[in-house]
Amino acid sequence: MSNAARERAEAATLPQDDIIAVLLTQHARMRELFAEVHMAQGDEKRARFGELRTLLAVHEAAEEMILRPVAKRKAGESEAAARNEEEAEAGRILAELERMDLAGSQFEAKLTEFERAVGEHADHEELREFPAVRENCSREQRQRMGRRLLTAERAAPTHAHPAAAGSPAAQWAVGPFAALLDRARDAVAGAGGTHGPLRG
Repeated sequence: MSNAARERAEAATLPQDDIIAVLLTQHARMRELFAEVHMAQGDEKRARFGELRTLLAVHEAAEEMILRPVAKRKAGESEAAARNEEEAEAGRILAELERMDLAGSQFEAKLTEFERAVGEHADHEELREFPAVRENCSREQRQRMGRRLLTAERAAPTHAHPAAAGSPAAQWAVGPFAALLDRARDAVAGAGGTHGPLRG
């Protein structure tokens, strides 16, 4: 069973709005998108890479603002700091990718490096952070966090603006990852993401 299939199977055992289910589903989609970017060419490659970037922006913002404050209290500060550093490193690699020609061999090599970094980060979260949150948060708390994440996901830039539909160049112009991440953070904050469900 692939990692994506395993993640989807585990997510299916939880309520759809449980934050762990939502994040596992996002992890699975990221893994699938990496494969799609590797296989695609031309405008399709650009479109799939754009979808990957925007999903990563929403995912990272949600983890940073909703999950990580809880995980820090439950799994420990060093664990949360390690995940934040992994995300920062992935962001540095992604910034390099954004400056490359998607049709070039350098892009493929860097994409493989990025895929490995994102995959290892997801694995670490699933092995260390998610269990602590599941053990220390009630089902209702996890569902509140999940609903907040889903609200933010709907409001965040996970798809190009309708005016850009059919134009990969216009879709690509929605901005670099840093700008997408800022917009995703705004969406999470608008969904109440800056206020964790647990206190103390």
